[in-house]
Amino acid sequence: MVDVVSAAWLSERLGDVRVVDVRDGWEFDGIGHLPSAASIPFDEFRSAEGDVGMLPGRDVWRELLSNAGITADDDIVAYDDTHGVFAARFLVTALLYGHDPANLHLLDGDFSAWNREYETTTDEPDLPEVTYEVRTPDETPLVDFETVEAALDDPEAVIVDTRDPSEFEDGHLPSAVNLDWRELVDDETRGLKPRAELESILEAAGVTPDRRVVLYCNTARRISHTYVVLSHLDYGRVEFYEGSLTEWDARDGAIVRE
Repeated sequence: MVDVVSAAWLSERLGDVRVVDVRDGWEFDGIGHLPSAASIPFDEFRSAEGDVGMLPGRDVWRELLSNAGITADDDIVAYDDTHGVFAARFLVTALLYGHDPANLHLLDGDFSAWNREYETTTDEPDLPEVTYEVRTPDETPLVDFETVEAALDDPEAVIVDTRDPSEFEDGHLPSAVNLDWRELVDDETRGLKPRAELESILEAAGVTPDRRVVLYCNTARRISHTYVVLSHLDYGRVEFYEGSLTEWDARDGAIVRE
């Protein structure tokens, strides 16, 4: 599973994992970054012309991770400065391109959690020369338009819209429940809310571990964070609609407006 780790956890393993900073390049260079971190800005691994939806494409992914000194067997910890939503997108992309989910970790509390307790640097990292091997995963959470359309009639499924309430009201999939991804984040710590609180929020929305969970947003960024949270909480069946509303609307899928 993709999990969420603390800055203290990372500080004890900094030499044993590959750290990825997905903030803009000017932030990496000008503000500073974690020691040994590689810079892979969000815009570099997001493309509407890739494999599916917003995925960048296998060749682009291979080059990005190779240039960052990462191999397919490395443990990766990713971070951003936006409560983890962009870093989560990086990790889900890695998962979809075959990286072992047990080796994928989100830094809880983003860059600020590290910056409060530990040193940062503006030094260029010394990255090893490697070739990343893109793999086909044995299992994938990806689902397509037809699968989501059929899930609308599945009583065991809960369709989860992770956008904000105003977007939800403007138009959403039939039977979808609204669970803004930010509801799972503590604004003060910038990390996840305590586990018991997370479970209470999810249960109130009908998103429980015994159900089939189908996630969507607009372009699959926000569902990445929710996917990581549910994975961290050991949810068993979580499906990831990469095309999200961008594809749904383009294919004239049913929309409910409130």
